[in-house]
Amino acid sequence: MSIKENIEKINSVKNAAARRAGRDGSEILLCAVTKTHPASDINEAIDAGITDIGENKVQEILDKYDEVKPVRWHMIGHLQTNKVKYIIDKVSLIHSVDSYKLAEEINKRAAQHGIVMDILIQVNSAMEESKFGITTDETDSLIEEILKNCPNIRIRGLMCIAPFAENPGDAAKYFRAVKEIYDRYADAPREGLDFKYLSMGMSNDFETAIAEGSNLIRIGTAIFGARNYNKIV
Repeated sequence: MSIKENIEKINSVKNAAARRAGRDGSEILLCAVTKTHPASDINEAIDAGITDIGENKVQEILDKYDEVKPVRWHMIGHLQTNKVKYIIDKVSLIHSVDSYKLAEEINKRAAQHGIVMDILIQVNSAMEESKFGITTDETDSLIEEILKNCPNIRIRGLMCIAPFAENPGDAAKYFRAVKEIYDRYADAPREGLDFKYLSMGMSNDFETAIAEGSNLIRIGTAIFGARNYNKIV
């Protein structure tokens, strides 16, 4: 199927999953993950209605940025502090904040550009050693530290990557743990904190994520096909 047909299929499945959960599918943002895929594929997706794209690596954002049509860029992969300066004026949302050190650098670079940067806190609810993110127990203290010291950051929500499982339903408990934290903050906005996004769910488990409350799904393979590491830009 074409990229357009894949997007239409994902939207159909997304909307059906939302209905089963008693939700409105239009309230769930589809972020197309474009890792290793060229600008031409991204532009095809944009033409098919995609408004938000996610990249895992800073270098890919820089390589593709000028070739891609107007779109909201999301940094969804692990972000090193020394790379923040390259994307601070290019991305709309950083999903992968997992330390105060990184938040401090984002705040510094945002201040230099006169902007307030929207971020998500990455929570590793499964405590997988192979994945980045803080534990559920560490989330409150990191949020409070950022709110106290980083005026050029606005915390917009949480992000979670569940362990891969043959049965996508196995991810539910990990998503649920993050949703519980999200709900506490979503009901109490304050300066520097305005929860809007619960970024959970990828190609293999987004239906489970929607059932557990996700309102931002990150879909790559189901839109663009398998990653081609020799075909970039």
